[in-house]
Amino acid sequence: MNAASFDGSTLASADDTAPANADGATSASADGNGSTPTSVDDATPESADGATYASPDGATDESRATADGSIAPAGEPSTAADATAAGIDADGAPSAEHSAGPRLLAGAGGKLILVGTPIGNLGDAGPRMMEAIESADVIAAEDTRRFLSLAQRLGLTHTKRVISVFDHNEQGRAPEIVDLIRAGQTVVLLSDAGMPAVSDPGYRVVRACAEADLPVSATPGPSAVLMALAVSGLPSDRFSFEGFIPRKPGARTSLFEELRTEKRTMVFFESPHRIADTMDDLLAVIGPDRPMSISRELTKTFEETLRGTVGSLRDAAAEGLRGELTLVLAGATAVETEPEDHLGEMEALVESGVRAKEAAGQIAKRFGLSKREIYEAWLHRA
Repeated sequence: MNAASFDGSTLASADDTAPANADGATSASADGNGSTPTSVDDATPESADGATYASPDGATDESRATADGSIAPAGEPSTAADATAAGIDADGAPSAEHSAGPRLLAGAGGKLILVGTPIGNLGDAGPRMMEAIESADVIAAEDTRRFLSLAQRLGLTHTKRVISVFDHNEQGRAPEIVDLIRAGQTVVLLSDAGMPAVSDPGYRVVRACAEADLPVSATPGPSAVLMALAVSGLPSDRFSFEGFIPRKPGARTSLFEELRTEKRTMVFFESPHRIADTMDDLLAVIGPDRPMSISRELTKTFEETLRGTVGSLRDAAAEGLRGELTLVLAGATAVETEPEDHLGEMEALVESGVRAKEAAGQIAKRFGLSKREIYEAWLHRA
């Protein structure tokens, strides 16, 4: 299906045809003339202007370029001007303009590059992200229409080959992407917002490439998880990311029960449509006094972070919260208990059909106690 661009013109199909630019014209290839990108079977690589790469003046590895661009014979000492031209400061350190690190696509052979995209503010689109997109042989996007929109808004020229990789087709796409990379293609994988494979499609593709011993790299981007954690005011030295909170009440309550004694700070994603029910369940399981924060619309115009406790933020959620939400919950404080303190829970588990040793193991894991001591306390209970 074709999608309309911002001016009402039609975008090209995402599989093998060229995407339309903002004015409706077909995107040009890297040489700007609309030609098909060079095949991976071409023996000689081309530079950005279409010329083939060649050694300057036929220089050997032992020769070096001087400041004026000529070739100095091997063994001739370098000058200060040569060092400056090579990007070396007077103190021997790389100069600022040369310290950005190696180019993502340097070197021969195919690779997979995970590209972190803005989560709400186009100003967070970095140069490495744009370089990767413009240089890729294949773009694998969670939603091809959203990718084409992002590329138009950023003014990016990209490959004509844009394929979809989302939850329901990722397993089947993974072998195809592996084959593309084996054939020497560079595949950029991106999601609608944020880093692929983190609560988004991608990890199956990464796993397939890793198992095939293919290169995998990434361009870091904005992260709602890290941003919400950083601005929460809660301990951030150790934390866990729990992803999206389950939709169904039973599964949601089970998750909170499992995490009730977790000592690390926890980060969750939640929908504004379910936040009131989620906070009700969190209050019932965790109690009202646990510190937490709720961040919404991160990096966007109406960004906001609410800080308080489960009880106070439950009241705020009841009034309604808009936008994409990231919850940060403080970890449980250490509470010392004895095996005898858990006999009531042991009894409840055993009556529900759980074997006594298994019940003792569950309780021991949650409270950091000895399974054997809990089991013996159960056997010798009054």
